Amino acid sequence: MTSVQAQPYSPQPNRVAELSRKTSESSVEVRVDLDGTGRADISTGVRFYDHMLESLAKHSLIDLTVKTVGDVDVDAHHSVEDTAILLGQAVREALGDKTGISRFGDATVPLDEALVQAVVDVAGRPYFVHEGEPEGQIYAIIGGNYTGSLTRHVLESFAYHAGIALHVRVLSGRDPHHIVETQFKAVARALRAAVARDPRVQGVPSAKGVL
Repeated sequence: MTSVQAQPYSPQPNRVAELSRKTSESSVEVRVDLDGTGRADISTGVRFYDHMLESLAKHSLIDLTVKTVGDVDVDAHHSVEDTAILLGQAVREALGDKTGISRFGDATVPLDEALVQAVVDVAGRPYFVHEGEPEGQIYAIIGGNYTGSLTRHVLESFAYHAGIALHVRVLSGRDPHHIVETQFKAVARALRAAVARDPRVQGVPSAKGVL
């Protein structure tokens, strides 16, 4: 009889990143845990943006802490943009060498009359495509200080700094709040699939052997 010796259990490393960024316009601290349960502790000074990032965390299952203090008395733009930049950098760092991940993710998400498709490839090559928002969405003011035009800017900044290819298509929608929220939820679900570990994946999911 041949005896087989059990191999010691080797837990997978935590995929966590903590970063900070300070400029003359804002101070941002971000922590992400890609293997979380969707917990969120968000404060950006832009309450509607807080709500969107809370949705991003909840539906991606990424634990997310964001603390941003910025010149919202001037405009929400700086705080929103700088948070997106750092969030992308944190996700990129947390992904590490991307061993064992699924790599691709896609989701089509409804919210009442709104419907959005998001597709993600976390290959390390940043690219962004954004289509389909109804005319006038960019001028909508939501929650007092969030302008509809910020949504594209947030997703683009996030994609480029995370090193991901992100395609977002608004397929339908009328209410400005729903149109924005559905985009965040669709991106969250696509990210959830893309960063998930797949036990059948050996090494990095690329024929080149590196991402």
